[in-house]
Amino acid sequence: YGAATIAAVTPWTTPDEIRKILLKRWQQGLFLAAQVDGNESLFPWCLRLKGPNSHALGESFDEVRSWIQQLQKMEKRRECSIQWKTVQHRQIGENRIPQSICFESEEALLRMIGKLGEAERFQYDASRLLEHFPQLRDWVIRYPHKILLHHQQWESIITVIEWFLSHPQAGIYLRQIDLAQIDTKFIEQHRKVLTELLDQTLPATAINSEYTGIKGFESRYGLRSKPLLIRFRILDPALRLSGLSDLTLSVEEFAVLDLGVETVFITENEINGLVFPEYSKSLVIFGLGYGLQPLQQVLWLKASEIYYWGDIDTHGFAMLDQIRHYLPQARSMLMDRQILLLHRQFWGREQHPTQRMLRYLNEEEQRLYQQLLNHSHATNLRLEQERISFPALLQALDVCRKS
Repeated sequence: YGAATIAAVTPWTTPDEIRKILLKRWQQGLFLAAQVDGNESLFPWCLRLKGPNSHALGESFDEVRSWIQQLQKMEKRRECSIQWKTVQHRQIGENRIPQSICFESEEALLRMIGKLGEAERFQYDASRLLEHFPQLRDWVIRYPHKILLHHQQWESIITVIEWFLSHPQAGIYLRQIDLAQIDTKFIEQHRKVLTELLDQTLPATAINSEYTGIKGFESRYGLRSKPLLIRFRILDPALRLSGLSDLTLSVEEFAVLDLGVETVFITENEINGLVFPEYSKSLVIFGLGYGLQPLQQVLWLKASEIYYWGDIDTHGFAMLDQIRHYLPQARSMLMDRQILLLHRQFWGREQHPTQRMLRYLNEEEQRLYQQLLNHSHATNLRLEQERISFPALLQALDVCRKS
């Protein structure tokens, strides 16, 4: 019997299974972490085997012998040692059966699974990193495979971390960081691991914790980020800037705009923003999607009438809820049950509906939102704002004028 045959006909632990178990422990980072946390008690490391019982000795003695021979081959190659136990059988008497496989050293274990070279690279890189930043020790123990993943980049990563430590809240663009042989692309491509490391190495005063994720990298660590642009149309010809009505400004520039605007419409769809008719002392903002948060920086909006027009679907109401968090006076427009039923022929299907709890909807809006969640009208119902008729928009604007 070969090892494969034994594995197919018995539940006993074979050499192949031993390697699979060891590789699983390797993937879990057990052996690499032990190099850093000083867990000397890890070795000798023993694996208890599933082996034959007394009954199997009598019924399948040849298979038992072949199984033992396969394990002994591993021992002869000095990969491990076998710990034995004695099993009594009333017919064939006393027999020694492998109970455990033990690896006396980490080197022997890693050589068996072909990971000795990777472990040596890990030891070098981890030591280099901890030499510079000993506070990262817990991170290295927890994520040893990230050390291996970035084997070619550690010198550069260390240099970048040292730059941030020397330039807290630098207030410059990422493109302006000047490091020899390290370009902007490198930092952009490694923002995920850099975020984990900078959070551990920088003082709390150098981290803006309100910003998270890859997109918030620059703002989190005091760099200037690409300015968010707000596109809007001035709907009152008397308020146009040098005859211009369709404009795009940064949030900072938009925040100091002084046009005498009293009413602001907010809609997501670009075409809706472009076709909005003239309206006294007003403008329409469009194309922000969920990026509504920066509007809280625009103080003059707090004194304006605000109307929000979004899709009639779960995300449309989520955006309405979001804008009310910053501008509580905001009212919805063309997002009611009557409009939904009048445009039944244009109903679509929402691909990935949200189910979040929305706290800032009024009673009527909340009722329609719950109907969407419960599929009261159709499954994952969606009425896109651009499918609503233009006369319905004109009628809604007349209502706004009279309110």
